[in-house]
Amino acid sequence: SPSLSAHKAPPRTKHMAGSGSDGTEDSDSSAEREQTNSSESDGNIHKRQRLTRASTRLSQSSQDTPDLKRAADHDESPPLTPTGNAPSSESELDISSPNASHDESQAKDQGSRDLDKDLSHRPKRRRCHETYNFNMKCPTPGCNSLGHLTGKHERHFAVSGCPLYHNLSADECKVKAISREKQEEEIKVQEETNSRHATRHQIPTSKQSKYKEQVAEMRKGRNSGLQKEQKEKHMAHRQTHGNTREPLLENITSDYDLELFRKAQARASEDLEKLRIQGQISEGSNMIKTILFGRYELDTWYHSPYPEEYARLGRLYICEFCLKYMKSQTILRRHMAKCVWKHPPGDEVYRKGSISVFEVDGKKNKIYCQNLCLLAKLFLDHKTLYYDVEPFLFYVMTEADNTGCHLVGYFSKEKNSFLNYNVSCILTMPQYMRQGFGKMLIDFSYLLSKVEEKVGSPERPLSDLGLISYRSYWKEVLLRYMYNFQGKEISIKEISQETAVNPVDIVSTLQSLQMLKYWKGKHLVLKRQDLIDEWKAKEIKRGNSNKTIDPSSLKWTPPKGT
Repeated sequence: SPSLSAHKAPPRTKHMAGSGSDGTEDSDSSAEREQTNSSESDGNIHKRQRLTRASTRLSQSSQDTPDLKRAADHDESPPLTPTGNAPSSESELDISSPNASHDESQAKDQGSRDLDKDLSHRPKRRRCHETYNFNMKCPTPGCNSLGHLTGKHERHFAVSGCPLYHNLSADECKVKAISREKQEEEIKVQEETNSRHATRHQIPTSKQSKYKEQVAEMRKGRNSGLQKEQKEKHMAHRQTHGNTREPLLENITSDYDLELFRKAQARASEDLEKLRIQGQISEGSNMIKTILFGRYELDTWYHSPYPEEYARLGRLYICEFCLKYMKSQTILRRHMAKCVWKHPPGDEVYRKGSISVFEVDGKKNKIYCQNLCLLAKLFLDHKTLYYDVEPFLFYVMTEADNTGCHLVGYFSKEKNSFLNYNVSCILTMPQYMRQGFGKMLIDFSYLLSKVEEKVGSPERPLSDLGLISYRSYWKEVLLRYMYNFQGKEISIKEISQETAVNPVDIVSTLQSLQMLKYWKGKHLVLKRQDLIDEWKAKEIKRGNSNKTIDPSSLKWTPPKGT
């Protein structure tokens, strides 16, 4: 009937079956088809209207809803249709039917574009640790966490980057940062203008000589001491702020040295900030501040990847013989009562007096070597090896007394180094620094290279203290060789063969001592008697120190087939 055909069209096969030669039935069938087409058109119009209203509501709701709430709603949205949009009504589920018109597809595309445009403006979700950092506060009393010691960041969350702790303001830090950048640019330009063959220009330029005189003039009054008013000011500052602020540094030394110290502080703070951003350290909770090691309580310098349950304590207790780390003084005391170790594992390959060196194989004593690496990382910046210790040999230096062999320092060495590195990592414990043990470790590494009949060199990059120690050692070796040399012509190759020092390190040391000159197409080694006499005077003043390596006390043969 017509009333039924207005809502549902009869099947097309039924029309074909009812057609015949009689014109009356054909006309009835034609009328039926017209009514069916009109009903389909009416239905399509209703669908288009519902689709347009649904798209409009979706667009308006996406504009009115806050960004973060929209992002959360989008995550919980129902499955997407083939067009890429979430269905908002039953009519949208039918838009891909064969009876959909061209207008319907246009309305569908417009709704898709509106939603895609709206989604493109949604902000990306923040990571959890970034949001958490903004909720943290600087531990310095009275600090609002604004500014940074480097002058490059808007906020800080640790004492190392706090301007207030360093008795500065955020604006002063920014001004100092601009000044440092200008100086670095000037130095960079000056280095680029210098000749690549630096050995041809050993004599300082007039500008360098003038700058050296200025520095000497600025450093004249650095040992004059504080006046009475300045002492009172410093004491009042200490009484007012205690350990929550850095002591006043003005007038303690020259302005030049103070500025150098400030630059070093800013550089260290920037390195810590990079590690924090990379997620390698977490201020406050997961940073070991101190360790109890034997008779000493040591402040740590860098982050070490100890297990989180130990790192978050802030203070670690370590057995100085087996290097096991513990959580409390009570556990350490019980451990020391049972610990049978009194020296490192492995073979004792050197002994003279109270100084001994043990060779520890990373494959045979894996736990000890891993604990040694974790301990060393607390005082080394560039160390990256912690657990993969099997390809390395560790040479541990100790000082003996009636309680056992106490750890002084160590260096590690690859069993098979293709680049002939004789040191991979080297460390002197802080309580033994500036006593000559660092040079002893370096000298011992070159002694092993001499026995192996190889030329050695430390693996790069070196830490700041390591670079200073190696340069001092190379200087001493070269001056001693010059002092004992009686010939007329000095060969760098001969120096390298006798001292086991790499020729590259020899050349760089000669350049720093201004003992290498380029003349008539050749490099000449100059024997500067003033430097040799100065070194000899220091040797005589030092006397017969026991801080030297005696080759006759070495009982070692190069390992084979490791």
